[in-house]
Amino acid sequence: MRIYYGFLGLLLSIATPAHSLEPASPPILEPLQRQAQAAHVSAQFLTRYAYRPVPLDDALSVKIMNRFIKSLDTDRMLFTQADVDKFMAEGTKVDDAILREDLKIPFSTFNVYSQRLIDRMAYARSLLKQSFDFSVQEEFSVSRDDAPWAQSEAESNELWRKRVKSDWLRLKLAGKADAEIRDTLDKRYKNILERVYSSKTDDVFQSFMDAYTTSVDPHTDYFGAAASAAFDISMKLSLVGIGAVLQERDGYTTIRELVPGGPAQLSGKLAVGDRIVGVGQGDDGAVKEVVGTRLDEVVQMIRGREDSVVRLEILPADAGESGSHRLISLVRDKVSLEKQAAKKTILPVNDNGTRRRIGVITLPAFYEDFEARQNGDRDYRGASRDVAKLLGELKQENVDGVLIDLRDNGGGSLAEAIDLTGLFVGKGPVVQQRNAEGKIKVQSDDQSAPVWAGPLGVLINRGSASASEIFAAAIQDYGRGVIVGEPSFGKGSVQTVVNLDQVVGNREAELGELKLTIAQFFRVDGGTTQLRGVTPDISLPGLFDPKTFGEASYDNALPWTQIKAARHTVAGNMAALLPRLQSRHVARIKNEPDFQQFVEDIAELKAQREKRTISLNESERRKELAALANRIKAREQTNAGMARGDDDGLQADERSLAADIAIENARKNAKDVLRNEAAAIVADAADLLEEAAKPITRRSKSAMGE
Repeated sequence: MRIYYGFLGLLLSIATPAHSLEPASPPILEPLQRQAQAAHVSAQFLTRYAYRPVPLDDALSVKIMNRFIKSLDTDRMLFTQADVDKFMAEGTKVDDAILREDLKIPFSTFNVYSQRLIDRMAYARSLLKQSFDFSVQEEFSVSRDDAPWAQSEAESNELWRKRVKSDWLRLKLAGKADAEIRDTLDKRYKNILERVYSSKTDDVFQSFMDAYTTSVDPHTDYFGAAASAAFDISMKLSLVGIGAVLQERDGYTTIRELVPGGPAQLSGKLAVGDRIVGVGQGDDGAVKEVVGTRLDEVVQMIRGREDSVVRLEILPADAGESGSHRLISLVRDKVSLEKQAAKKTILPVNDNGTRRRIGVITLPAFYEDFEARQNGDRDYRGASRDVAKLLGELKQENVDGVLIDLRDNGGGSLAEAIDLTGLFVGKGPVVQQRNAEGKIKVQSDDQSAPVWAGPLGVLINRGSASASEIFAAAIQDYGRGVIVGEPSFGKGSVQTVVNLDQVVGNREAELGELKLTIAQFFRVDGGTTQLRGVTPDISLPGLFDPKTFGEASYDNALPWTQIKAARHTVAGNMAALLPRLQSRHVARIKNEPDFQQFVEDIAELKAQREKRTISLNESERRKELAALANRIKAREQTNAGMARGDDDGLQADERSLAADIAIENARKNAKDVLRNEAAAIVADAADLLEEAAKPITRRSKSAMGE
């Protein structure tokens, strides 16, 4: 078994083709025996070995069914109340069905969902043949997660009339003509239909198991083969393939990005925008057409063994659909995903007339190549090793302080979190674990001395979770650095991943893996980050809604609790500096227009978030847009805070690839006011620590009355 600590909310959404003919009815999907067995074996583990075992009974069955229905129809726009009543009549039978290895209940529910989605999309597309009156006063509810289900088909039709009208108005406000709007929306709704037609039994089973596992615990999960492979890649930061980021666009698997140093980029044979229309294995294997094939299936065809050959039939980016194809051969190789690795930059900060240089290390995840480490590979890839190297470079560059940016870092390897803490604290306890039997284990770092002993800051947000919280909490408990940002996620539980095939003795990978909670971790001071997260020493505004994102948003989260503190020696006295750091921070942001504009953006975002309906009156919406445009125009520079631009009314896959990439780059290049302010706070800490280290002169003693 392997233990890891919380990658949160990482979902793969696979777009599907819009060009194929619609079948008369949706595919009727039925469960496979291996899926029923996987559910049964998972149930045995969850009822016996989980940190907080939940019996698989009628009460849990109802929760599973409710979650499964919600996962299919989040906005309550597809099912009617009669549908839901029929589903819930079977709700108390889910437990018995799992134990009997009979999954007909969730699959029959999904088949109804497929039919409802086809019915609704057919109705939505029929509405595009008419025109809408945007002068009337009516509203559309944009937040329907707790709305009542439609009582009749007529009521459902009215919901969809407003939905289509809202989609149309948004494009109209973006300057699109009626004919273009009609084509865009027809294609959009047809794409949604295609997702049903391309659904597979594994998709249904994954959704059902998600409903089951999260009903037990928010961080318990089931991994099918694809999800397990994705997790391994995210931890290793490497895969064997051609080194291309792929995206489905209009039925084609399209090159979105070439990974530097990968076979595709080094060959010079591929360019961004090229479309893969066929894939062949080896030097002479038949080339299989992949136009209209699901993206995940094409990806699996392109990946393979290291040093093996894959042949791709390419339709160039600048060619029309009838353009000439070309066939290329690439040798698969190990590709490093450097964009997801730790990286550094140096920010100049003007601090009371003194120019300081703050080294910023951004760490997206606590990655570790588990397999390589277990095999004794001395050069295995790990987050702490990469950060240690970057710290050495920053010391050579004579930075005045270091800021570790952990925003949106959802966790990863506990060992890496412990090792990373040692780079700044040295030898000592980092985290405590309590298992289901109540036994407590203290885990320490054995780094003889810190790699960086200078001024330190840690930047967190609501997306900083698990291993990120272990590191930030340890730095705070040791008094080693200043924690800046917003309260973290609040995940204080430990998971292990169990290979179900190994459990039953299967030689082939069929059943997948189960991630279940087996322990809870605690800070050095004895508290836990569970539910409450890490509270920053200096708060910055955040984008997240704590009501809907974070441990406290789960209805079955573990409670906050406390144990005895671990014996440790405080490494610094950051608490003594906090009042002055806070006062400097407040004074600085008061006169910082970029920061104040960001605060305005946050307030606007919060207001929009709390607004559960939008007007379908064109005049009112144009007034809202005008007010927003005037506010932005009043700013001397509009690149502060959150990157913004005119709403074009399009979804990502409806824009040209060039336009989509341009928007993405604009967001990346937008001024990061939170990072800049966090760096300024670290510069303040450097200034105050330097001041405190100066010897007391005879003159200063006299001034103090000694």
